Amino acid sequence: MRHAGIDIGSRTIELVVVKDGDIAAARQTDTGFDPMAQAKELLNGMDFDRIMATGYGRNLFQIAFDAPTVTEIKAYGTGVSTLIPGARTILDIGGQDSKAIALNAMGAVKKFEMNDRCAAGTGKFLEIMAKTLGFELAEFGSEALNAEDYLHINSMCTVFAESEVTSLVARGEDRRAIALGLHQSVVRRAVGMINRVSSEGPVVFAGGVAKNPCMRRLLEEALKQEVFIPEDPQMVGALGAALLSARMVT
Repeated sequence: MRHAGIDIGSRTIELVVVKDGDIAAARQTDTGFDPMAQAKELLNGMDFDRIMATGYGRNLFQIAFDAPTVTEIKAYGTGVSTLIPGARTILDIGGQDSKAIALNAMGAVKKFEMNDRCAAGTGKFLEIMAKTLGFELAEFGSEALNAEDYLHINSMCTVFAESEVTSLVARGEDRRAIALGLHQSVVRRAVGMINRVSSEGPVVFAGGVAKNPCMRRLLEEALKQEVFIPEDPQMVGALGAALLSARMVT
C-alpha cells in the first residue's frame, strides 16, 4: 500500500507518499489564503491508499477529506528518527512557530516545548527583519555570515525589533552586522528551548529555517556540537505522518 502524509503549515504545505517505508513521491506548495484548496491541488494526480494530516491545518483537513490526524510533535519525532536514527533532540523552526523535542533511545517523544503564540524566533520574524534590512530572505543568512561583528538586538517582539532595526539603519550601522545580531537573538531563544527539553545529541534541525546557513553555524557554536539537517528539512512532518499512517491497524 501507498501511504501519504500531508503537513499543512502556516506558510507551506508538504505532501509525502511512502511505499514499503521508502519515499515514492513528494510535493510542496504555498499555503495561501485557502489551505484546503491548495491541499486539494497538491493531492491532484497523486496515487495513495490512505492519508494522514499534521500541522496547524490538520483539523480542517480532517473535516474536508475525512482523514485521520497526528500532532506535529509526534509526526516530527517519527520523521526525524527515521531519517536520522539515533537522533535525540529536534529543533523545528517554521514560518510561525518553533518547537524543541526530546526523543528517547527508541525515537519516541519524551518531552517538548513549543512557541506558537507569537512570531518571535520564527521564520516570519526573520522574513520581516530581512525585508526591513533590504535583503532577500534567501540571502539573509549568507549576508549575516559576512559581517565582521554583530550588533545586539534588545527586543524579540517583532514590532519592537523592526523599530529597533529601522533606527539602527538610520544611524548608518552595517546592515550585515544588524542581520547577524538578529540571527543571534533567534538562536539564543532556540537554544533556551532546546536546553529546557534536552541538548543531548545528535541534534537535528528541521523546518524551513534550517535552510539558513547562519542559523546552522550559530546553533553549532552555541550547542558546541554538530547539528544535523535532513536533505529536505521541510518534508520531515509530512514524512512522519505518512509513516504513521502506514503503521495504523487496518
